[in-house]
Amino acid sequence: MSITVTVMYPDTPGTKFDMDYYLDKHAGIVHQHWDPHGLKVMKVLKGIATPDPATPPPYRVVCLIEFESLDNFKAAVKAAGKEVMGDIANFTDALPEVQINDNVA
Repeated sequence: MSITVTVMYPDTPGTKFDMDYYLDKHAGIVHQHWDPHGLKVMKVLKGIATPDPATPPPYRVVCLIEFESLDNFKAAVKAAGKEVMGDIANFTDALPEVQINDNVA
């Protein structure tokens, strides 16, 4: 069964996030290093609103990364986690939250 890794970048006041770098450079680094390990899809979502117009979205960016299996994801991180995670400081100073999910439906 495939899994989706959810990477959420909080929209904390005062933090930076360079969306151009993220899309133009970081996404390419992710694909370059993790596609050979079973990365199937990388989807980037930009937070724009919540149901309450007075409340800003809690996350500036949410990235959904789908792998063939948890073992494939673990292999990708083992092989090239330093290259992918080490690039985060180039586009944000926010600490991402990460969750691994089974795709059940």
